[in-house]
Parts: sequence; C-alpha cells; structure tokens
Amino acid sequence: MKLTLAEAEEITAACLKSGQSMGKALSVAIVDAGGFALVVKRSDGARPLTPSIAMAKAYSAAVMERPTRMLKPWAESNPGFFAQLSTMGTHPIVATDGGVTIKREGEILGGLGISGGTAEEDQQVCDEVLGALGYQLQFEAWGGARQRTEVRNG
Repeated sequence: MKLTLAEAEEITAACLKSGQSMGKALSVAIVDAGGFALVVKRSDGARPLTPSIAMAKAYSAAVMERPTRMLKPWAESNPGFFAQLSTMGTHPIVATDGGVTIKREGEILGGLGISGGTAEEDQQVCDEVLGALGYQLQFEAWGGARQRTEVRNG
C-alpha cells in the first residue's frame, strides 16, 4: 500500500483549510514512507522557514515510524546520539510537535509535517486532519517487549 499523490493533496488541502480557520498561515509537507517529498505547500503569509521545518517534521515522522513528539524522550535522554542521528538522513530528525506518521491498516505510508502555528497548534492540525480522514493515530511505545502499550498521539 502506498500513499498516493491524490491522498497527499487531500491531506494538504485539509491542513491548509484548518490553519486558515485558526487564523494561521501554515506550511504543510507530506512525504512517502521513504521520506521523499510528495507535497510541500506554503500558504500566503507563512514565514519563509516554515516549509523547511514542515519537511523536517514530515521526514522524521516517516523514517522514524513514530510521530515526532514520541521522539522527545529519546532526544532528551541521549542528546549526543540524537544530534548525530539528525545528520544521517536527507533532512534533520526533529523531536517536536507537528510531525505525524501517516498510517493506515497498520502500515506506515509516510509523514505529515506542519509549521506556522505554535507547536500545539501544529500538532492539533495534524491530529484532527488525519483522524478525520481515517488514518490511524495510535503508535506503539518504543522500548521492546516490556513496553507493549499503545500511545495515542494527541
């Protein structure tokens, strides 16, 4: 199963509409499961760096196969390794709100990144849009067999 361009554009349009209703000029990035860009859009008035930030969030969520907020404890507990990890891929790996793994029927399809609002607003747009479109928002916590709990993003 792959994320189609039509699906990526549907997600993007819904995110931009959500941002507009919040009075926020957002940038939205969507990547496939390998972290390759499908859509990057910057709404009128969005700050110049927001497309790059959205891309880093989307890339991180896709290649790490977890929402970017789930990376925060790892980044905090092992900052040296996390800093090195961030330089290994095509884009930085970030541990912040606003990047969510796109998952359907248990399969990772890609990543969504939002930038332009507060971290909480970026996360809210991701969660609301993906949830409304029927994508899964539950991700197993990292930690092996000892921590087999579901973590809801949001």
